[in-house]
Amino acid sequence: MPRVVAYVRVSTIKQETDNQLTGIEAYAAREHLEITEIVGETISGYKSTITERKFSDVLDSLETGDTLIVSETSRISRRLLDVLNTIQQLIDRGVTVITVKENIVFKDDINSKVLAFAFGLSAEIERSLISSRTREALAKKKAEGIKLGRPIGSTSPDKLKLYGKDEQILDWLEHGVSKAAIASMLDVHRNTLNRYIEQREIHKELLWRRFQKTTNKKK
Repeated sequence: MPRVVAYVRVSTIKQETDNQLTGIEAYAAREHLEITEIVGETISGYKSTITERKFSDVLDSLETGDTLIVSETSRISRRLLDVLNTIQQLIDRGVTVITVKENIVFKDDINSKVLAFAFGLSAEIERSLISSRTREALAKKKAEGIKLGRPIGSTSPDKLKLYGKDEQILDWLEHGVSKAAIASMLDVHRNTLNRYIEQREIHKELLWRRFQKTTNKKK
């Protein structure tokens, strides 16, 4: 039987999850949804990755037909790219994601996928701005005579453990295989896989392929 899972997260023990849960329960009542499970935790959305939180176990347990409800997208993560990737992966697995405050329902339809792509463009803009600020900071340090970077060759692509496996990773992600399962099959830690995907911009290529498929289907 499909589950409806409510997830609430607060950053400090001084905060209360009651407000988030009240909003979620009001939405569920209004839309005639029966919440079957409530998961809550106290952890910063900035200081930890999704894989380091209880939320990761929730994501792995969700199956086709299930629904995840959060009070707002920032409860998933404070990082826009993490929000996008999480929502997109769930959509591909047939899981519906509801964000109450934004009043958005992400599911396996054209509108949701186009909206997810828009989130992706926003994430790329955010990454570009961060990258620009980082370059400016590094240039300033270099001008001040501070030595930067690792030894030459230490970060070459062929030095990475997952080098050459980009297409395989992309194929698995396109077919809805979780990152935890991919990391296990490639015999690496999930954080190693996440870093490699970030470094090689695999998420960007995945997003583009999904957008192309969505556009072709619409035609």
